[in-house]
Amino acid sequence: MILSPEDQQKLADSVNILSHPGFTRKITKSAAETIEQTTHLLPEKLTKSLTSITHTALEKSLDSALLTLATQKYHNPRKKTHQLLAGISGAAGGAFGLPALAVELPISTTIMLRSIAEIARCLGEDINSPETKLACLEVFALSQGTTSENDGETGYYAIRSLLAKSISDAASRLTAQELGKQSSPALVKFLKTIAARFSIPVSEKVVAQSIPVIGAIGGASINLLFIRYFQEIAEAHFTVRYLEKKYTAEHIENLFEQELNRL
Repeated sequence: MILSPEDQQKLADSVNILSHPGFTRKITKSAAETIEQTTHLLPEKLTKSLTSITHTALEKSLDSALLTLATQKYHNPRKKTHQLLAGISGAAGGAFGLPALAVELPISTTIMLRSIAEIARCLGEDINSPETKLACLEVFALSQGTTSENDGETGYYAIRSLLAKSISDAASRLTAQELGKQSSPALVKFLKTIAARFSIPVSEKVVAQSIPVIGAIGGASINLLFIRYFQEIAEAHFTVRYLEKKYTAEHIENLFEQELNRL
């Protein structure tokens, strides 16, 4: 099966986005190394705390971000609107530093999840489907963060394969109305897996805001870069899913790997 020139370009663009790890590259190249080194030196207690805060943020975002989306009249993703809202949230959180993260992150995550869902819907996903809603959450796990590129669990398809069973288990036990209740053990397990991976870019965000040369940018700018980063990942992720439905998943995965090797 030969992809159309337009679809070939879509796949190439998606591979380029999904194969470049790390939120820090969205800040400055000169600061990326400092942020990565500092992130590795974070105390274990703080790292566990960030994972817990991240898990709570994902839970709190479910009700308001996804369950009402199908009733909205907007069909095109309002990326700039969500960027503005994330910037405002970041400005408020930045004024109070790390202690405000437990309040600011759920708000920012809700805004990002709503934006991700709108991108998914624009690319042909049925947002009423529990599987699609879980795929929206999956985006938060697709940041490769500061982990080694040689780690077998950091590749795009490796991560999707890792999450596939938990998505299937959770989706089969959920209805759209139940998704935000966090009552299913399968959903709780899925959220824990997502939170563990999402906490990596969150820790990078925290470190970035604590470094004087970066902190001068302000919480608003950091949050703006943060949401843009996940909007790009979401667009690439759901473009790949769109192509898989059009040409078969196996074929697109093979072409994805070929393009990755070419890069």
